Parts: sequence; structure tokens; C-alpha cells
Amino acid sequence: MHQHDAAPDDGRRETDNERADRNWDELMQELRVTQTGTQILTGFLLTIPFQQRFADLDAYQEDLYLVLVLLAVLATTLITAPASLHRVLFRQRLKPELVSAGNRLARAGLVVLAFVMAGSAMLVFDVVLTRTAGWTVGIVAILVITAVWWAFPKLLARGARD
Repeated sequence: MHQHDAAPDDGRRETDNERADRNWDELMQELRVTQTGTQILTGFLLTIPFQQRFADLDAYQEDLYLVLVLLAVLATTLITAPASLHRVLFRQRLKPELVSAGNRLARAGLVVLAFVMAGSAMLVFDVVLTRTAGWTVGIVAILVITAVWWAFPKLLARGARD
């Protein structure tokens, strides 16, 4: 059992296999939501070079854009990887390992996605306003994402334990 798993005495009467199945189903549902947003953001980034204004970007903006495209593709890869992993390992009785690996891949994908989201806002504000505005928005975005995605859940968990 991993530290992220529900405790065996959590009131559920389920076998290890049932717990692994439930954890896998919950992970897949979370990834369905995340995957859609990630793919839309990646698709949006891939269309930018075909806009007239793209030619007006300076070297810094072009570099930032290319880094964002690479990160968006990486985020999409990480977030869709658990489904691929499941397909490759299907019927090999490795559900607990799939849940653990899928959880790690999803967490990594969310970290990368946070940087894509903040970086995309950074790029837009850099292009529309100023470089300083871009950096400010990028930093604020990553702080807000960190607060909402990581700090707030930690506070909830701490409050529930107390």
C-alpha cells in the first residue's frame, strides 16, 4: 500500500483488487477532465504560427512560444500516458502498479501543465502589453496555480486530520 492510498481501516469493505480498481477508475475520471483542457491548450498553441501577428514576435517571444509548445506536448503525453500504460499492460494483473505509475504520470503532467498555463498567460501579456507585464502575470499565475492545486488540498487534508 502506498501513502496515497486509502487506509485499510477507512470503513470500506473492499479487497485489494477492488481498491485498485476503484483507485484506477477515479484516476481515469480525473484524467478525462484534465486531458480535454490540456489538448485544447496544446491545439491553441499549435495554431499560433498561422496567425498574421506571429511574424511580429521578437526572438524572446518566439523562444518562449517554442518552449510552451514543447511543454504542452509533454503535458499531453504525460496526462494520456496512463491510458496507454493500461493498454500495454492489459490483463497482466498489474492494477496496483498501474495505479501507482498512473498517479506519478498524472502528477508530473499536472506540474508541466501548470507551467504551460502560466507561460501561455505570460506570452499573451508580453505580446499585448510589456515584458514586465508578462513576467508579472506568469509569476502570479504559477503562484495561484500552486496555491489552488497544491497548498489548498494540503490545508484541507490537514484540517480533516485535526
